Amino acid sequence: MAELVYVLNGPNLNLLGTREPEIYGSDTLDDIAGMLEDRARELGLEVEVRQSNHEGHLVDWLHEAQAEGAKAVLLNAAAFTHTSVALLDAIKAIRVPVIEVHLSSPHKREPFRHKSYVGMGAHGTIAGFGAQSYLLALEAAARLA
Repeated sequence: MAELVYVLNGPNLNLLGTREPEIYGSDTLDDIAGMLEDRARELGLEVEVRQSNHEGHLVDWLHEAQAEGAKAVLLNAAAFTHTSVALLDAIKAIRVPVIEVHLSSPHKREPFRHKSYVGMGAHGTIAGFGAQSYLLALEAAARLA
């Protein structure tokens, strides 16, 4: 049975492909999920890709990743990255390594995006490579002990 990697996506990422493509690219979340599923198979992994506009769902899914014995979580918390102590606490409460993912580079954007609560608890961060950020994060997850 393949090891499981959760891929959790936060608010407004359901609009990828149409939302500010000059920042986020033209790939939809379904496109990214397909790329991840293909690469996961090659790596002997399985991915569970989810999206919610609600912070509590992301917290619950982090807990679920722990309960299900997931190998890792790739988390693009979107705007919650910069506001959510609840997500930071959930990340710190579980033993599953969390890799923070961003399509754009937060440090090249508005100053309020420079602080990452998610990053304070994450194992590492991959940002600024568009949809490729997810694939790079999956590669990193595959190499975790």
